[in-house]
Amino acid sequence: MENKLIIDDFNILDFEPHENFKNVRIIDEKANFPISWLNTQAYCEYSLYLEYSEGKTAGSTKEMIEGTWGHAELEEKFKETAEPSSFEDAFELSKEEEILSREMFVIDVEDGIRGFIDEVRMTPDRIIIIDDKPGNRAYQSTINQVRAYCLAFKSMIGDDDRQIIAALRQRGTDNIFWHEEFNEKNEKNIRYTINFLHRLIDDKRDPIPTKNPNKCRSCRFQSYCDEKAI
Repeated sequence: MENKLIIDDFNILDFEPHENFKNVRIIDEKANFPISWLNTQAYCEYSLYLEYSEGKTAGSTKEMIEGTWGHAELEEKFKETAEPSSFEDAFELSKEEEILSREMFVIDVEDGIRGFIDEVRMTPDRIIIIDDKPGNRAYQSTINQVRAYCLAFKSMIGDDDRQIIAALRQRGTDNIFWHEEFNEKNEKNIRYTINFLHRLIDDKRDPIPTKNPNKCRSCRFQSYCDEKAI
């Protein structure tokens, strides 16, 4: 297996900032948002709206800080043995041998999403998209996020017919606690979710707050929220 640090210029495509949502880019006349938003959306869409449309600010949680440090530590360790490569070269080589990459940037202009995949394993038979999470339970929010990474990756590889596997792994371990084939049904479902969020960004609907009081009690934006379920 070869470690490849994939370096490409996908993330510097020409774009204009969205006039109402921070971190949304307009690329080829379509809004493009970070894939991580799908995780927040499924937890509480209204908190996403408060932060990126209303401009509300809140301190980082302990989990967020630990996650950032954990990702950075793994990335630095990976770079010690990884060889720089373009996506095209690494993908072509993966048709003959196993390739591993971390923090790989993916973008899907047509569906309007972009992000960094924690880990990608490409073999001659299949491609495994891995998202690291602090716990060992698969929530709909984390499933949505890793499915979107699969969709963006698939948009970049054209007609390659290798099986794509979506997987969630407990951060700092080898424990893959959830996985599935990224098939037509899952692709259709995540496209529906992505388009639903685009409708919010395009001002075609209102944000939907959670109805779970437990989520509200732990929310960073509780002091700003007028839709609390508590």
